[in-house]
Amino acid sequence: MMTVNEVSKLAGVSVRTLHYYDTIGLLNPSETTDSGYRLYDDTALERLQQILLFRELEFSLKEIKQILDSPDFDRNKALSQQIDLLRLKQEHLDNLINLALEITNKGVNPMNFKAFNTEKLEQYAKEAKASWGHTDAYKEYEVKTKNYSSKE
Repeated sequence: MMTVNEVSKLAGVSVRTLHYYDTIGLLNPSETTDSGYRLYDDTALERLQQILLFRELEFSLKEIKQILDSPDFDRNKALSQQIDLLRLKQEHLDNLINLALEITNKGVNPMNFKAFNTEKLEQYAKEAKASWGHTDAYKEYEVKTKNYSSKE
């Protein structure tokens, strides 16, 4: 068992964040001592790790809670999809960095817009819809992203 302070240091999140996660029911401590100290076991730490991965992928806390609490949540499938999305984002960032370096090194803009192509990320969104499309969290995500595509 780890204290909230130990978990905070281990995970790189503030104690206040962990308290907030407890308050909203996203990450409850495994036990609370008679003195009121929160204690976390390995299962709670695993959930925190999942939360932090979803946060890196810019999911809202509400969406994360809905996904993790869903009766059909498949941890391994979610991890696989997270890895795929992180790799796509890495590739996209690498392309943008390479474009910026090319502009810097040549001193002129090569008018190359390939680096801005988000087709692969959009394809992933379609695949995510197939996996999570029936969940409330995905429906909320879809409403949010519809606003982005309608601004074009």
